Amino acid sequence: MRTLSMIILLAALLPGCSGKTPNPPEGTPQPPGDTQPPPEEALPSGPPVPTGPPNVPEFQPAFPGQTRAPAIQSKTAFQVTEIASGFKNPWAIAFLPDRRMLVTEKPTGSLYIVTPQGAKSPAVAGLPPVDGRGQGGLLDVEVAPDYAQSGLIYWTYYEPRQGGNGLAVARAKLVEGPQPRVEGLQIIFRMMPTLESTLHAGGRLVFAPDGKLFVTLGERSILAGRVQARDVRSHFGKIVRINPDGSVPQDNPFLKTEGAKPEIWSVGHRNVLSAALDRQQRLWTVEMGPRGGDELNRPEAGKDYGWPTIGYGEEYSGAPIHQSTQGEGMEQPVYYWDPVISPSGMTLYTGELFPEWRDNIFIGALSGQALVRLMMKNDRVVGEERLLTNLGARIREVVQGPEGALYLLTDDANGKLLKLTPR
Repeated sequence: MRTLSMIILLAALLPGCSGKTPNPPEGTPQPPGDTQPPPEEALPSGPPVPTGPPNVPEFQPAFPGQTRAPAIQSKTAFQVTEIASGFKNPWAIAFLPDRRMLVTEKPTGSLYIVTPQGAKSPAVAGLPPVDGRGQGGLLDVEVAPDYAQSGLIYWTYYEPRQGGNGLAVARAKLVEGPQPRVEGLQIIFRMMPTLESTLHAGGRLVFAPDGKLFVTLGERSILAGRVQARDVRSHFGKIVRINPDGSVPQDNPFLKTEGAKPEIWSVGHRNVLSAALDRQQRLWTVEMGPRGGDELNRPEAGKDYGWPTIGYGEEYSGAPIHQSTQGEGMEQPVYYWDPVISPSGMTLYTGELFPEWRDNIFIGALSGQALVRLMMKNDRVVGEERLLTNLGARIREVVQGPEGALYLLTDDANGKLLKLTPR
């Protein structure tokens, strides 16, 4: 395997607001056994990551720190190891129990099993055909929580249909061997309505601890789809929540709303390509915005995240989309980017290899050609870093491996599977 080494220089974070309680005056009596709590680490301060001017400077953040958080710099030296290459625009990674990986190839609809040493299986047989045009194809893949018993894997893809296409979620049993295959294929969810579009279908899968499955969906980009993003009668621009067999959980928020799609969890999203759980098992997402306005959100049941009524961006032509960044009954993003990073894969780091990064959010950036690191405190972004900018690569996927390393995919005709570990 080829190793690309990269040393991150030691940097001291500038002092900011610590929020700690001041010490009492000297000589103040203390209750028996009472001790002062340890001082909190100072928050980062200073200028943001250099990105150039915003596309929509007239839109101002709703609260301090909602955008352009102070730039930070990792103290930990790390290395990037190339595990495998030759993937045609790969999209997702999922780990099998023995640490081998499932890797999807977007435009071809191919799924591979890859060993930790980089050996790649033949393409898994038995997957359904995909519409691989544009942003379509084979997208995310996840291993069932009960894989040891069921052998099931789940994946998302653009399903060709009469009159267009739509995102579908499938599951099947993975049968290994010299020619791996899937058996017992079931389509457990179909985005509706069908629309002819090669854009913005979302496609990330996240299993919650209770076994429920979150599926992120886009609004198909074209106006006919965009206007449905806040309409509960459509799946477009939604996050949905289903049982592993595709049935609807009985505590979903719109289950009793007349005419609503019962799978819906939250509404008003543009194109959610990043999703992961935090240590508290809460769902976080990053959605790709227009020109300006990529958003970090923590979607909650029944809430409306505003697209296309509110937002922080504009059309790529420069034409306005929103009259305002705020609206009654609509949620604000936790954080937004202008200019955009074009987000894709995402993980919230909980491993032991990088103690400095624990509970930080990592996001693959496509147009940003970086691995974006967000330092979090009390559900707010307090610092931002751009890693791997020297690779000059579109980062499509980032996941935490079983041993605490970060695994990445580059989005390229010769896409690479990379591993990031301490040096």
